[in-house]
Amino acid sequence: MAKIVSRIIKTRKAPTPSAPYSQGVQVNDTIYISGQLGTDPSTGELVGNGDVIEEAGRALDSIKGILEEAGLTMDHIIRTTILLADIKDFGRVNELYGKYFTKGTYPARAAYQVVAVPKNGRIEIEAIAADGGIEDQAKL
Repeated sequence: MAKIVSRIIKTRKAPTPSAPYSQGVQVNDTIYISGQLGTDPSTGELVGNGDVIEEAGRALDSIKGILEEAGLTMDHIIRTTILLADIKDFGRVNELYGKYFTKGTYPARAAYQVVAVPKNGRIEIEAIAADGGIEDQAKL
């Protein structure tokens, strides 16, 4: 039977959780990143005064910081889920989101409108990343 190795990932580049969860958990070669709001890590407050793009950028920066703590980059992400307070924001968020990845290596993704985002935010983003040698099969 294969051995399962796990570790908790935490960084000051992302907000400290205010509830019983971890910023990220690595299990073997898979990193699970908890949903990130547009929260400033130093204050714990939402950024942007309700601007979904500012919140999205901050959430993506938090994800990037968690990955860096694990020794990875945004290009190691294999799946994201985006939760939006208003699906009409999807196009604008999508434009910003694409800038965080190398063109052509985008992860799988789902996006949903939800009834509410914690802290009355406009967006929450979670991610799953894979450690190890990633090869783009399309380029082989």
